[in-house]
Order: sequence, then structure tokens, then C-alpha cells
Amino acid sequence: MFDPKKLLDDLLGSKVPGTESTVRDHAGRATQMAKDNPLAAGALVAVLLGTGAGRAVTGSALKLGGLAAIGGLAYKAYQNYQKGKQPADAAAEPELLPPPEDTSFHPSQAPQGEQEFALTLVRAMIAAAKSDGHIDDDERKKIANKLSLSGIGSEAEEFLLAEIEAPLDLDALVDAAKTDAQKVEIYTASRLAIDPDSRAERGYLDMLAGRLKLPDALVDHVEATVTAASEAPAKPATGTIWGA
Repeated sequence: MFDPKKLLDDLLGSKVPGTESTVRDHAGRATQMAKDNPLAAGALVAVLLGTGAGRAVTGSALKLGGLAAIGGLAYKAYQNYQKGKQPADAAAEPELLPPPEDTSFHPSQAPQGEQEFALTLVRAMIAAAKSDGHIDDDERKKIANKLSLSGIGSEAEEFLLAEIEAPLDLDALVDAAKTDAQKVEIYTASRLAIDPDSRAERGYLDMLAGRLKLPDALVDHVEATVTAASEAPAKPATGTIWGA
């Protein structure tokens, strides 16, 4: 069985697939990396699905690993929302930290276990990245070829290809959230997978937020927090009560 937490790192671009190095560590060799390994130039989910708008976490978020980074971003957005701050204030705040261990945003607090929740976040990112519906037979072949070069392992390859082929099951994704904090994290992971510049992508995120029953103001905070912690990757060569 593949490691869902490592796959989440690869999807976020927080680690170069197949290595322990971050994308930022290799920024000076971006062009050559794109030739040698098309997946090393940015977030794996963006490169796989051809979504040039997809964004990779950067800065301090790179150091946390995917699960802690998503939890940290979701917790930060939630705290700012609770405190009544303006979403625009997110860009001026200090570096991202992992969520406190005594909150439900911390990976260790996941009722279903860290690995299982990491798998849920992977599924959320894939669902968001394919929400514009652009994947045809030719694109599937390209994805399969890129996966074979990624170094993520055959089991992870098979899982990703199956998720790409699978029809959207929003009920299963929403039901996978066992706490209010996990609802925010699922939305945060989905937002990280894309930079919604199409009607289909924005419509999907709006639908997801509605199904998760996230207040509009909280969604605005997630948007601002993710934007502040992300940067565009290098182009490849080719009404609920909330409690933390």
C-alpha cells in the first residue's frame, strides 16, 4: 500500500516527487528539472491534469508536509474568521505554523486516523483538479505517461488513475469529514488544487462549500489564506456552529 501522506506532499508540491527535497530547494534548476522530471516543476496535481492554474504551497508551508500544511492553513483561516479579521490581513501575517496539537485541526486528532484522512484530502484535490471536465482519452494517456515518470510508485499511480477515472461522488467526500475542522480542511485542500479562473472550477468550489455548510465569510478567509501561502508553479516543459 502506498503512503497517503507522502502522496499528499507530492500533490501539494511541498516535496519533489521521489526525493526528500522541496521544489524551492531546486528553484535554480527549474528548467533542467522540467526536462528531467516533468513533475518536479510544480504541484503534481496541476501538472498531471494540465491545470496550469494549479498552485503549489511555498515558503514556510513547504517545511510542514502536506497534512500539517493543510491543517495549518485551515486553522489559520478559521482563527482569523473567528476573530473577525479582514481576509486581506492574511498576507501580512507571520509564517505558517502547524495547527496546535490540542485542536481538531491537528492531524493527530483525526478520528479516522491520519492516513485515512490524508487519503480523503488526496481525493478532494483530485476531484477539484478535474472539475473543469477537460480530461479526454488523449489526456488520460498523457497523465499515465507522466505518472510513470514521477517516481511515486505503481500503487500510487494506479490509485491516482482510478480517482481520475471515477465519477464525482460529492456525498462520499462530504461524509468523509468527521469534524467541523475537517470540513474546512477538505475545502482548503480542494482550493489548493486549483486557482479557480473558470466558471466550472469556481462553481465546483461554491458547490463544495455549500455542501460542507461553510459560512461565506469563512470561505473568504480560506481563499485569502491559501492565496497568501501559494505561488504559481513553473510551467511544465511540454449556518453551522463551528468549534476548533
